[in-house]
Amino acid sequence: MTTPDVSVVIVSYNTSELTRRCLRLLLDSRTPDVSFDVTVVDNASHDGSADHIAAAFPEVRLIRLTENVGWGRAVNRGATASEGSHLLLLNPDAAPVGHPVAALFEFARAHPEHGIYTGRTLHPDGTDDMYSCWGLPTVWSNFCFATGLSTVFPGRAWANPELLPGYDRRTVREVPAVSGCSMLIERGLFNRLGGFDPIFFLYSDDIDLCTRAAALGARPVVVPSASVIHVGGASSSSEGQRIKILRGKATYARRHWSRPRAGLAIALMKTGVAWRGLAKAIVGRDRSRGVDWPKVWQERRTWAAGWPELDEPRPPQSALTPANSPS
Repeated sequence: MTTPDVSVVIVSYNTSELTRRCLRLLLDSRTPDVSFDVTVVDNASHDGSADHIAAAFPEVRLIRLTENVGWGRAVNRGATASEGSHLLLLNPDAAPVGHPVAALFEFARAHPEHGIYTGRTLHPDGTDDMYSCWGLPTVWSNFCFATGLSTVFPGRAWANPELLPGYDRRTVREVPAVSGCSMLIERGLFNRLGGFDPIFFLYSDDIDLCTRAAALGARPVVVPSASVIHVGGASSSSEGQRIKILRGKATYARRHWSRPRAGLAIALMKTGVAWRGLAKAIVGRDRSRGVDWPKVWQERRTWAAGWPELDEPRPPQSALTPANSPS
């Protein structure tokens, strides 16, 4: 069997209907010039996802995990099971528009120096949902969260640098990091990085990967000719999900920054949550789409500790950013 150009990896967790829609549109998007296979890694779903996918798409490689190991570790399993020269990570709630696999691969083939590629992630009305690419976390971005500047001035790049407001996703441009919602990465680079750092259960794993890739010379880039409609682009409103996001951010800080810098960043995260929780308690509402900030504050010890260490090995030493190589 000929090795495909691209191996698509989709991680499914209780998303039976969305995953099947994604697969249907993905398989319909095939082109004669770019070949791809598809692997679905089911993270121990309890909604029948694995059985539904197996019955509807027998041509798709299906890996059934017996426990939910998190997104990055599941992607690593799917990558190991596939052989394409490039890996395309695709969320199950992403609906391909046109021919995104071909668009990303053809751009990567013409511009291999970038190593990591993404397209546009769209609302159903075709406008950008602003989640395809990111700025890297900094002490300043955490200060903006702590002081509320990122909430008061969400469209200003200086106040909300991680969201990259003002970036025109309709043009080809290099970016600090891309979202795992739709990420094409050259397999050799993925292997050099050791895949996703298994400590990240959810969130900031894609930022971590891009940070480590940049240390090896990668230049992540947005390819506007590749698009998906991202149903879950605004799904981070619940306090449970917000806690996971903060756990990912705390883990990233500890992985990449010195202990004093990481401690300052986490203290700023706590400050931002504290005043949002106070505002919620006093006023009864805030500007954060219904997040129960008092509940997030109550769970601060959990998220400030980050994700726990695992028995799996960390990515190879060469894949760590020089500033954070363990001493």
